[in-house]
Amino acid sequence: MARRVLLLLSGFVAVWAVQGVFMDRLASKKLCADAECVYTISLAQAQEDYHAPDCRFINVSKGQQIYVYSKLVKENATGEFWAGSVYGDSQDEMGIVGYFPSNLVEEQRVYQEATKEVPTTDIDFFCE
Repeated sequence: MARRVLLLLSGFVAVWAVQGVFMDRLASKKLCADAECVYTISLAQAQEDYHAPDCRFINVSKGQQIYVYSKLVKENATGEFWAGSVYGDSQDEMGIVGYFPSNLVEEQRVYQEATKEVPTTDIDFFCE
């Protein structure tokens, strides 16, 4: 079921029509460093390869660096996922944001503790 998302920017009106799909939520809450979930929590390194099962997730190669932005609150036995951005050797790999299993990585450096519990929204699981 594809839906269109319209974005309005304050100060002037800019409208983009984005074709995409709202996927099932992986959790109803997430932990962030701040209430808006904009600050980086930590830098992690992948301990093994991971192949994304769908567009909510990111592909990760062993040894790759990932900036962690939020940590989903575990609600069931499906495991815990974190949201992050892949930092790779090529420019194509930078800025790709998505979920990955938390047991896939080892945190290398914690910038700020993830202490703010924030509800997830449909946009958290939107796929283009």
